[in-house]
Amino acid sequence: MEPTQHYPLFGGAFSATLPPRAIDVSDLRPVPDNQEAFCHRETDQSLIMELLELQAHVQGEAAARYHLEDVGEVPEARAVQVEAMQPLLLENLALRGCCEEAWVLSGKQQIAEENQQVAKEVTLHQALLRLHQ
Repeated sequence: MEPTQHYPLFGGAFSATLPPRAIDVSDLRPVPDNQEAFCHRETDQSLIMELLELQAHVQGEAAARYHLEDVGEVPEARAVQVEAMQPLLLENLALRGCCEEAWVLSGKQQIAEENQQVAKEVTLHQALLRLHQ
């Protein structure tokens, strides 16, 4: 198993354990204050953690779908096709005392990189943790 490294997030409010070769994207380009982004040079994978405003008009499965589709709304992309969605058991989460509900879902999207005509298929995985207000 590959060793891991502890990364503080959002000024130390949270943390994540990632492979040691994870690259902090903020060392490469500006990243919004509500995001933490990492990429892996060899696998062409990235991990983005984002703190979002509560969207009270959607709950449960609809909230999970809403946020995945919102992430997928970029000019060079087609709509996200949700392939799998399931609730996470709160008792299995480190944030279980802070979480109202949690979901994990995945989907696929066709996206063309900047200045490219041909779109490639990208797999998206998302966990939505809704925290108490």
